Amino acid sequence: MDVTNPHVTVETAEIMYPPKFTRPPADKSQVWLRSASSLALYLIIGFYFFKSLEWLLLITTIVVIHELGHFFAMKYFRYNDTGIFFVPLLGAYVSGTKREVSQRESAVILLAGPLPGMLIGIGCYFIYQYDPGLSIAFMSFEKIGLAFLFLNLINLLPIFPLDGGQLLNRVYLDEDNWVSKAFQWLSIAAMVWLAVFVFTPPVSYLLLFFPVMMTLRMLGDRKISSLEKEIQAANIDLNYSYSDLPDETYWKVRNIIIEHHPAFKDVTPAPPFSYHVKEEKIMHLIESLLDRHLIQDMNIGGKLFLLLIWIAALSCPWWLSIGTEYLKYLGIPT
Repeated sequence: MDVTNPHVTVETAEIMYPPKFTRPPADKSQVWLRSASSLALYLIIGFYFFKSLEWLLLITTIVVIHELGHFFAMKYFRYNDTGIFFVPLLGAYVSGTKREVSQRESAVILLAGPLPGMLIGIGCYFIYQYDPGLSIAFMSFEKIGLAFLFLNLINLLPIFPLDGGQLLNRVYLDEDNWVSKAFQWLSIAAMVWLAVFVFTPPVSYLLLFFPVMMTLRMLGDRKISSLEKEIQAANIDLNYSYSDLPDETYWKVRNIIIEHHPAFKDVTPAPPFSYHVKEEKIMHLIESLLDRHLIQDMNIGGKLFLLLIWIAALSCPWWLSIGTEYLKYLGIPT
């Protein structure tokens, strides 16, 4: 009511928010096409550097089996948009999304990559011990077994973002507090040290890729933390999955992102309500801002049991009496 004239009323027009941006339904054939294309590029570039088809195929087989372990575990636990993608000279990764993440599920998914490959490696090594003359494609079972064993063991090292580092971060550390952040920065420092003082080119050059990417990710996380504070100051609730996110919340969060994130300074805030060519990137950022639930479902006994499995796996080269060979394989002088 107008205080200067009690007989005049002021009506506020209700804002009609259009639907939030949604990507078209995922075409599974396109996902597998991208996976196949990345694998082809991985093989082409790998052959250029390895100059050995046998070693390239062996390493590719190890990587594929490793990632399939992660993939099937994620499918079992009903992750969405799962796919395997190969990165030339660096390996591969499985992507997938799930809002409620369980510690137990995470442990199974992370171990489902390296443990099957290790078992194959141990089996091949015992076959070699039984008959050293046996081979596949002119490669002895010793070489095949050691490659399976060592490449998967490297992934169990407690260095982020390797499987072992992710396991430590997810199960034994609170991944949202300063301890987790400190661990990730220590991992960056450890990989730089390994690249500079332990490994030799070209492995050292490839190893430096990970700390560079992790540093960029950590800096990106700082931007997200800054956005989260702005959203909290605006009293906006983000306790939703993206599919349940109200349209009004989408457009309000979108405006905060446009205002505070330098990558979207050229986007016009709403209203007017219209999608921008960067809308899918905005959508991905909003998805990353939504509250994710980490279910703390591992008690002390479960964590101790998992730790015993982890230690047994890492000590595998020594109870197989090949610890010295393992260190040499890593490029560490003995």
